[in-house]
Amino acid sequence: MNFVKELSKGIIKDNPIFVLVLGMCPTLAVSTSVMNALGMGFAATFVLICSNIIISLIKNITPSKIRIPVYIVVIAAFVSIVDMVMAAYLPDLHKSLGLFIPLIVVNCIILGRAEAFASKNNVIMSIADAIGMGLGFTLSLSVIATFREILGAGTWLGMKVTPITYDPMLIAILAPGAFITLGLLMALMNMIKEKK
Repeated sequence: MNFVKELSKGIIKDNPIFVLVLGMCPTLAVSTSVMNALGMGFAATFVLICSNIIISLIKNITPSKIRIPVYIVVIAAFVSIVDMVMAAYLPDLHKSLGLFIPLIVVNCIILGRAEAFASKNNVIMSIADAIGMGLGFTLSLSVIATFREILGAGTWLGMKVTPITYDPMLIAILAPGAFITLGLLMALMNMIKEKK
């Protein structure tokens, strides 16, 4: 397989949020602001890349009966690193993301890529897959968060972007707004795919 083709697959063709519909819990919960979306996206991408590398390297020495627990331990190690680094250097973002950082361990995107791809492919292709899926996840989260933050708070990355007279729609940053925004964006993606 081609490195670039594998990398681009996660961004468009097999986008984890809009196409595969994976990782919905953090998608709906942390996409209230673009900063949260970028923080979660970069954290998940780091874990994806590091765990895919290790899992690809140890795939031949891991007994099949314990492969899933081994994958979870590998993923948990990198999530712990992300959690501690964020707590030390980005405390506001760490507080904002809260419980969803440790929950990266059980994120089906990361475990799914470990099982479906990294355990069956070489390190280079596993890196391409991880970068593509991570970028796809980060971009999708950022798009959802952009709509929700602008409509719900009148800001983008914390900066005011709407007219002074704009009255924010609070529902956009609440749970129903997450479902509505995600549904509308998925419908738009499906319309675009059908026209091709």
